[in-house]
Amino acid sequence: MNKQQTIAALEAVLFASGDPISIDRLSQTFELKSEEIEKYIKELENKYEAQNSGFYVVRLENTYQLVTREEFAPYIKKAFDIKRRTPLSPAALEVLAVIAYNQPVTRAFIEQVRGVDCSGVVSTLVEKGLIEERGRLELPGRPLLYGTTKTFLRSFSLNDLGDLPPLPKDNPEVNDVGEQLEITEEIGTEEVLA
Repeated sequence: MNKQQTIAALEAVLFASGDPISIDRLSQTFELKSEEIEKYIKELENKYEAQNSGFYVVRLENTYQLVTREEFAPYIKKAFDIKRRTPLSPAALEVLAVIAYNQPVTRAFIEQVRGVDCSGVVSTLVEKGLIEERGRLELPGRPLLYGTTKTFLRSFSLNDLGDLPPLPKDNPEVNDVGEQLEITEEIGTEEVLA
């Protein structure tokens, strides 16, 4: 396959996938080094930009996905009669922030930080695909651990968790919470709450 055919085939794979696809999988598929795949993806991005296309390629950690541009969302919603999703509540955003900055975490950890029951909010975030189960903590009761998903990264226009804004360091209230969380992690969340 020549270069243009490879780029066209790469575009077809990204389109057909619908979900993010890893650079390793693309490398295996095309029997090319990941550096070459990344170079072809860059050319595909440049092509979309030059044509003012309705598509663009988004990078999510070590995966790539073909997506539509935001400005065309009203037309897509209208064409597919997609109902507008309700925005996240302040409580859901708080829980999401706790998870994003401290993952993987237990529900008990989130509740300790927020000071209120979070089971309903956690369930809602799982249903929306913004967080997922990441295993179990090796403590009595083996509580579930939660972390963010690629949908979370895509929804907040982040390439990876390193793109999260830094937490403020000069706020004494934040520092007190941070110290409490470090102590909790050393002792174990379940023991502190017992």
